[in-house]
Amino acid sequence: LRSQVLLPHDSHILMAVSGGQDSLCLARLLIEISNKWRWSLSLVHCDHRWRDDSAKNAAYVLALAEQWGVPACVEVADLPPKNEADAREWRYSAIAKVARQQNCTHVVTGHTASDRAETVLYNLIRGTGIDGISALPWQRSLDENQPAITLVRPLLNFSRQETGEFCQRHSIKVWEDSSNTNLKFRRNRIRLELLPYLREHFNPQVERSLSQTAEITAADAAYLQKQASNLYSQTVTETSHCLTKGVSTWEVQIQPLGHAPQALQRRVIRQLLQRALPQPPNFQQIEKFTALLKAPNGSRTDTYPGQLSAQVRKPNIWLGVLS
Repeated sequence: LRSQVLLPHDSHILMAVSGGQDSLCLARLLIEISNKWRWSLSLVHCDHRWRDDSAKNAAYVLALAEQWGVPACVEVADLPPKNEADAREWRYSAIAKVARQQNCTHVVTGHTASDRAETVLYNLIRGTGIDGISALPWQRSLDENQPAITLVRPLLNFSRQETGEFCQRHSIKVWEDSSNTNLKFRRNRIRLELLPYLREHFNPQVERSLSQTAEITAADAAYLQKQASNLYSQTVTETSHCLTKGVSTWEVQIQPLGHAPQALQRRVIRQLLQRALPQPPNFQQIEKFTALLKAPNGSRTDTYPGQLSAQVRKPNIWLGVLS
């Protein structure tokens, strides 16, 4: 906490606690040193309603919070999320709502080096590139609408084994979540099947190695993103044009972007397509646009979602609903 300056003195911190060993370890650690750092602590538990015992799980967390003298609340999903992605989206939305209501400056989660390693593997399999490898940073804004609230992961230097040993040493009863062994969830399969195989046959310290890889690439990704944002502001203009049909059109200057490194080209174009398209662009869509930087005048992509297309109209590339 001192070296990273993650949770400054006098912070109002909302702890996201599932009842598992990681979040209970984190909560206990923060409570132990809260007076020294003059923190104001509160706790939130999210009930996805995935399990028959989820209400009992929530009740256990509330009872533990009362025993520890920490104000706590429970957020319950109206309907059980359909999948892991929906569950994550709902969970962070619920946590953000509570953080806003309580005027928190920080939200903390119990993500560990083990979680980071699993995320690296999960994103590598999906083909997300360097941004996926550098997933789970130490801190970020909780959401775009609340940049003043910072999401912090203080346990990224510790493994799941270490948080388990901490809970045992301090006689903290951990709520066993049966969904953590359900292999229909891909992260569980990575945790229970893939990582043990890698530990046995490739690297006994694979989790720590993958976490270190994420830490190294996070700095690289942050630098590239900053450079790409600067280049975007220099080369991309949102405009109106007579050839469009009443929707936004973007102009991209070919020469300055075309002379930039390919890594920055792709990032600039991804930023553009993220703004223009109704859904995040995939690799193929980005590559089609990138190819236009070297294409003859009049060259055009096929239609993107939202009926948009891109066309070379030198000295620019136009993106919009083009005739």
